[in-house]
Formats: sequence, C-alpha cells, structure tokens
Amino acid sequence: MFKGTPELIARRREEIINACEQLYRTMSFREITLKEIGSITSFSRPTIYNYFETKEEIFLALFQREYDRWNEDLETILNGNERLTKAELSEKIAASLADREQLLKLLSMNNYDMEANSRQELLNAFKQSYGRSLRLMQMLLKKFCPDMDEADVRNFVYTFFPFMFGIYPYTAVTEKQKTAMKEAGIDYVYQTVYELTCSCLIRLLGE
Repeated sequence: MFKGTPELIARRREEIINACEQLYRTMSFREITLKEIGSITSFSRPTIYNYFETKEEIFLALFQREYDRWNEDLETILNGNERLTKAELSEKIAASLADREQLLKLLSMNNYDMEANSRQELLNAFKQSYGRSLRLMQMLLKKFCPDMDEADVRNFVYTFFPFMFGIYPYTAVTEKQKTAMKEAGIDYVYQTVYELTCSCLIRLLGE
C-alpha cells in the first residue's frame, strides 16, 4: 500500500470510494471497472492500486461505509428515545433502511465474491462495521423489547439480517420486470422499502 501521510491516504481512499458510489447509482457491479472508477478521480488510474488491489476491495469499502452510516441511524434510535412500542421501533428501523438504498443494493449483490477477492485486513475492517450493526440491533431489542429473552433476540437477528438481502430486489423493480410479471399472470403488489421492512419487523416482534 502507498506510504503517504494518513491524511493523504484517507483522502485518496475516500475519493476512490466516492467515485465508485457515483458510478454505482447508474451502473451495475459488472459494468464498473477500475478504469471507469479512475476516470472520475483526480489522479491516474494506476494510483488506485496504491490503495485497493481489486474492484471488489473498493466495493467492500463502500459497503463498510454504508454500514457505518446505518449504524449512526441505529445509534440515534437507541440514544434518542427513552421508550418505544414495538410498532414504533419497527417504524423507526424501517425508516432508517428506507434512507439506505445503497446499502440494500450492495446487500443484494454476491457478497461471497466481494469478500473472497479482498485482503484480510480490509475484510476484517468491514466485519467490524457489520458486527456493530448486529450489536446495535441487539441493544435496540433489549432496550425497547424487554420481554424478549436472549434466544428471542438471537432468532430475530438471524431472521431479519438475511431478510435484508432481499429488500432491494423486491422494491427496486424496473418497468421491464413489471411487464414480465404481468405477462406471467402474477398479480404482485409492489411495496416501498419502508412498507416491506416495517411489515416484516412488526411480524417478527409481535404485539
């Protein structure tokens, strides 16, 4: 890795991640290349290799940043409320994910390849952010749902976090996909991220 000042390294890494995020709004993972990312940074494409060895490492860093942003939202719910009903908690968590479309889009990708093609230290850093999300969710449940025991909390986490992988595909539906569903005779009711997530949370938490 490039031996520069910590400030320069952080600034360059952030610029690369920002470029990847910008492209990912309109392009797929497959379409985005290091050349594409380099074309919208202020330095040459070969410089990227001083900070990231693969495209997957850049996406993993973007993924980590999205978890960090969601963690801030979860911390706000945790620390900004003295008491919440299960319905209110469901609504707040659902609202936090409705603002994190990039996180949900990344979750819908093949995370196995992303993690497999990243260096161990970068994967470790990512898992720290992911683990923080798990712990914050557990803290929310223990604070606002005191009737849930350890097994209930664990079962909730092991159900809800895998559910998150499917939120984006079920809510970000193209007109082409809608046409195909119609032609297949499937009367599907399309929902927003908030609606789908809130409905799931209310069912998991119960009354």
